Formats: sequence, structure tokens, C-alpha cells
Amino acid sequence: MDFKEHFAKYEALVSIIDGIFEKVKSEYPKEVSCKEKCCDCCYAIFDIPIIEAVYLNHKFREKFSGTEKSRIIDKAATIDRALFKMKREAHKAVKAGKEELEIVATMSQERIRCPLLGEDNLCILYESRPITCRIYGIPTATAGKSHICGQTGFEQGGKYPTLNMDTLYSQLQLISAEMTAAIKATNVKACEMLIPVSMALITDFNETFFGVEDNG
Repeated sequence: MDFKEHFAKYEALVSIIDGIFEKVKSEYPKEVSCKEKCCDCCYAIFDIPIIEAVYLNHKFREKFSGTEKSRIIDKAATIDRALFKMKREAHKAVKAGKEELEIVATMSQERIRCPLLGEDNLCILYESRPITCRIYGIPTATAGKSHICGQTGFEQGGKYPTLNMDTLYSQLQLISAEMTAAIKATNVKACEMLIPVSMALITDFNETFFGVEDNG
């Protein structure tokens, strides 16, 4: 399967997002405190859309091989099992009648080390890191609610340039939908999937995963 066209669209979006981050950083140099080996965001729990998952997997397999690749995949698999258990417990809590906002708030406080965070506290796939990692240090808003990194100098409720994550997610989902349509995936829900970085590394995004029929 050829994903080059869709990777190019994704990289173009990444370039725009990087530009937004740099603009905010230049305007608020004291507030944006991101620096090398500041890895607070590398313990955050979040999922990525399928276009990012496939892209990250591709870049990972390009860069790593042999025992080093196996070691990282083993670490990712361990982390993925922990995340699955955590989400399973959250699902049980929802079914038991617990408030979803309370569950989300509890999960947001959980910290699990990203499998791409090296022992030196540097990202081993930094140039190809997901967009969520790229914008962590600037103000963002989702569903009208603002978010700031606790390590920055921004103050909650302050008036700052804010990245609209809803618009960004829509763009990512559009690229995902175009990608799955182009490969004629029968798994129609694939374009809506959100998966952890750990799962993105260990998954084989092949014809079977997408439900692409063999017409040969």
C-alpha cells in the first residue's frame, strides 16, 4: 500500500503546526519553557489518529531494526498492556454510573512513560513525533475548554493565542479518511480510530488490518 500522498499532506499540516508553535514561542518567550530533556509531556496519556499512527510506524521501522527495534517494541507492548488495563477499568466505571468527566480527570493525572522516550530523556523519534507532542507547551482549546502545560509560564484563564484542537482534529481525520478511501479499506471505521503511540509502534498496518481485499 502506498501512503506517500497522504504522508505528504500530513507533513504539510505538521509544518503549519510547527510554525504556529514557533510564532507563539517568539511572542511569549518567557511563558513557553520547552527545552531539551523537558519530558513532562512524554508521560501524558493521549491517542493519535490513524494517519499519525501509520506515519509514526513507518518512520520507526525506517530508523530502527534488529535487536534495537525488538527492544523498543517489547517496551511498547508492555506499556500498551498497561494502557489497555487502565481504559478497561475506566469503561467499567462508566458502566457503573460514574461521571465521565470525573473519569477523564482521573485518567489525565495518570503518568505512563512514552516508549519513544530514551534513557537520556530525549525522544528517539523526535523529528517524526506526533502533533500532540509538538504543541504541548502552548495554550490549546478543545470543545471550548482551554488547556495549558503545567510547566509553562502561561496562567489558566489568561488571554493568549490559543490553538483550536477541534479544527486540528478535523483536518487529521480528513487526511485519515482520504487515506483509507484511497486504499479501498473495507474497515470503514479505520479512519475514525484513535490509538496510543505504543500500539502504533507494535501494529502491522497491512492489508489485513485495513480490510483491503486482494483483487489479484
